[in-house]
Amino acid sequence: MNAKYICYCGDYCENCAVMAKVTPASKTLYEEMRKAGFEEIIHMIPGGDAFWPFLKSMAEDGVCVSCKDGSGNPGCAVRICAKEKGVEACAFCDAYPCEKFNAFFENYPVLKSDNALLREKGMDAWAKLQDERRARGFTYQDGEPA
Repeated sequence: MNAKYICYCGDYCENCAVMAKVTPASKTLYEEMRKAGFEEIIHMIPGGDAFWPFLKSMAEDGVCVSCKDGSGNPGCAVRICAKEKGVEACAFCDAYPCEKFNAFFENYPVLKSDNALLREKGMDAWAKLQDERRARGFTYQDGEPA
């Protein structure tokens, strides 16, 4: 568990498809294209001059670093509120759950139970769940495997 990937909302970045699937895929695509010589001819492909540095950056730097480090929507009401209140995670806020979570609960149904676990049993129990999910290939976008 890497604490820097714990989001204010209760999501864990390493269980997001962007980090779990897109970042490794971008590394593979970049390496395969580089091996095939695309670096030399990319300028001949429409949009290639913009695409190549973008892909290289995704492969080398990753796609996302976490909302606490500046990735994600800068206008996220949950992030803004949590930073203003100085809470590590919204589950620890006295006002949780608030109206800012309506869309999150719709898009990430496990978030409600995850935050309940975080609030009731603490960070260690929540981190154990996230690590177990990650080990079996879970992503928020895919949901729990059948």
